[in-house]
Amino acid sequence: MASKLDIHAQSQTLPGSEAAMDPPAEMIRAGYKGADKLAGKVALITGGDSGIGRSVAIHFAREGADVAVVYLSEAEDAAETKRLVEAEGRRCHLIEGDLSDAGFCRSCVDETLDTLGGLNVLVNNAGTQWVSEDLAELPDEQWRRMFDVNMHSQFYLAKAALAHLGEGDSIINNASINAYIGPDFLVDYSATKGAIVSFTRSLSNQVVGRGIRVNAVAPGPVWTPLQPATLGAHDPQWLEGFGEQTPMGRAGQPSELGPVFVFLASQDASFISGQTIHPNGGTVVNG
Repeated sequence: MASKLDIHAQSQTLPGSEAAMDPPAEMIRAGYKGADKLAGKVALITGGDSGIGRSVAIHFAREGADVAVVYLSEAEDAAETKRLVEAEGRRCHLIEGDLSDAGFCRSCVDETLDTLGGLNVLVNNAGTQWVSEDLAELPDEQWRRMFDVNMHSQFYLAKAALAHLGEGDSIINNASINAYIGPDFLVDYSATKGAIVSFTRSLSNQVVGRGIRVNAVAPGPVWTPLQPATLGAHDPQWLEGFGEQTPMGRAGQPSELGPVFVFLASQDASFISGQTIHPNGGTVVNG
């Protein structure tokens, strides 16, 4: 079991930097042994430069997959993810750009196919958030941007990827505990995450007959650059004791999320589709 993190007041600016995290986050736990659960697979992971996405990329590589990593602009973090994946003996292709653009999303799929020779797993992980404590003051443009980045990108990417996925392949969408608990200062973010849960359920029903599984992950508080770059940017003190409200009394590590995605991408989850898994530190959300 991971130990409690000593998280103190701090802030960053979006999109956030893994290299600036204090304390550093853990990407893969010591002793994690790959078992070729994704041998020969190709995965496209959005937001794979840092946080949960980086952990997923490393875990997938250790399980035998080559990965394409999409990132917005964090070139230093992306280069480190590439180094870590290649250290596992797998290929890593980096793609830089804005996932709110439908054309770019389509090009991500095409580039993955051209560079890595196929596509078996789509991980829709990228997302953003901003704090807003009064709906009356939430700018219309922020609302639209939140859906463009968090929700619409998942639609664009899934739509482009489905033509290339087949029996045994999967789509994994990153949702959030906030879709279920609805924090009052993240109305727009929580709305996008609720939409992702419903999107996951309906898309699963549409494609499961083709042998393609679609599932979601709804993390609780996890120590990633998004936290200091959003919550910390709003008020650095908000990060004091981040995650201590969970029944486990701590925030999660990215290393505790990577294996969840491995499970859903592998044949271990062959009878699971349309579901949301809740690695959230023990909070019961009944969803």
